[in-house]
Amino acid sequence: MEDNDPGGRRHLRSAQDVLATVPFGLRVAAAVFGRLLVVAGGLALVGFVAVQLASMLVPVAVALLLAGLLAPAVSWLVRKRVPRALATAVVMIGGLAVVGGIVTFVVLTVTSGMPELIDQVTHSVNDLRSWLRTGPLHLNQGQLDDLLNQLTSTLSSNQASIASGAVSTAITVGEFLTEFLLMVFCLIFFLAQGPQIWAFLIRAVPGHIRHRVDDAGRIGFSTLASYIRGTAAVAIIDAVGIGVGLLIIGVPLAAPLSTIVFLGAFIPVIGSVVAGAAAVLVALVTNGLVPAIIALAVVIGVTQLESHLLQPVLLGRAIKLHPLAVVLALSTGLVAAGVAGALLAVPLLAVFSAALRSLSATKPPPAQP
Repeated sequence: MEDNDPGGRRHLRSAQDVLATVPFGLRVAAAVFGRLLVVAGGLALVGFVAVQLASMLVPVAVALLLAGLLAPAVSWLVRKRVPRALATAVVMIGGLAVVGGIVTFVVLTVTSGMPELIDQVTHSVNDLRSWLRTGPLHLNQGQLDDLLNQLTSTLSSNQASIASGAVSTAITVGEFLTEFLLMVFCLIFFLAQGPQIWAFLIRAVPGHIRHRVDDAGRIGFSTLASYIRGTAAVAIIDAVGIGVGLLIIGVPLAAPLSTIVFLGAFIPVIGSVVAGAAAVLVALVTNGLVPAIIALAVVIGVTQLESHLLQPVLLGRAIKLHPLAVVLALSTGLVAAGVAGALLAVPLLAVFSAALRSLSATKPPPAQP
């Protein structure tokens, strides 16, 4: 058959000639960086939407973390022939009772220990005033009064800021209660209907890869459960170790400080350090320099035990993340969403990493009949 489109072929040859003049490395770089720009744009869009919807997404993510912690208890009760709804109710009531008991214990401890704390702080302030007079600064009473007057005038001139801060705090408490109720609501349904919710979500996946996505999701949630249980065990050991050390030293409010250490341990790398620094600061203010040094030694010893023994044993097999990835995820979460981001960044990265490893794993071919 005679070719009726010579112009089209000439145009194609000319386009190929023009393309051939572009160096091969430049063509490859353009293709790679073009795709990278598309991926970066997609990630930026997802991050922007996540930041805008943080007040909704953070409670849902926290509910997923708690579901990973409590789901084994619900599954155990279900295996004992307890209806799933009743098992969920029992676990939720038990969890709320434990949390309420801890909060009540901390409040009672703070209330009973506050007079002793005030006495020790007053004694420390008097020692500081005496040191300012007799120490190397040699301040007289007039200079001390001037410092006190400057502090009083600073507080008076910032009354409006303090009042607005109180109003902001009240608004923050209201938002926290709303997000807490949303978290509890989501947690109830995750525990009671988790398998059904997951089965509904994967219906949107094409059928020929649905089983692989299902496996990846289940492996990711199993990794999340292992992570949160291991972190809880590490947090308990940290809190007990530092709390016992503070009790032996005689630092007031040792129980609330150990509770802060427990909560801080859920933020990798920096949580225990910050909580331990707060304990050392309280020891310095209330008990003096030598007890503060002893408290610092206790905190360093416990954190070294955590980083070199507890985390590799309890968390290393669960999350399988490089320390650099943990630090980068933690920094990104902290910058993007503050404390909530730092709390959620590492477990979410562990879930996505486990799911991606499952999806990218080579599956054996089906056996021939």
